[in-house]
Amino acid sequence: MLRNWTIVPSPNSRRVLIVDDNHDAAHTMALLIKLSGHETSTAHNGPEALTMLDAVNPEVALLDIGLPEMDGYELARRIRERVSDVYLIAVSGYGQPEDRARAAEAGFDEHFVKPVDSTQLIASLSRRR
Repeated sequence: MLRNWTIVPSPNSRRVLIVDDNHDAAHTMALLIKLSGHETSTAHNGPEALTMLDAVNPEVALLDIGLPEMDGYELARRIRERVSDVYLIAVSGYGQPEDRARAAEAGFDEHFVKPVDSTQLIASLSRRR
């Protein structure tokens, strides 16, 4: 899930959508990001995330790849069709070159392998386009 719990508040608050079917993982990620000064919303599957998209208007979206109903790759493609400037971050248990290439093809800007290093994750929120 997460490792390295060093929290440094961000001077540039972002709206972050977290999509993970593991409720505990989504809650923990949201708490970490919120403690770093960002606004968070969570969804637990692709359709729910797409429904929330217009209301949340995220600047960053963290998507678990292994989602039910619609995997993170398909969700990323659908989000890109609707919101081209959102910064997409893949969160996956797989980190081989082919996994990273598939994430890039789906439209992700970054790819993190679980357990995610919290310091690197928080830093990536500032790299939003």
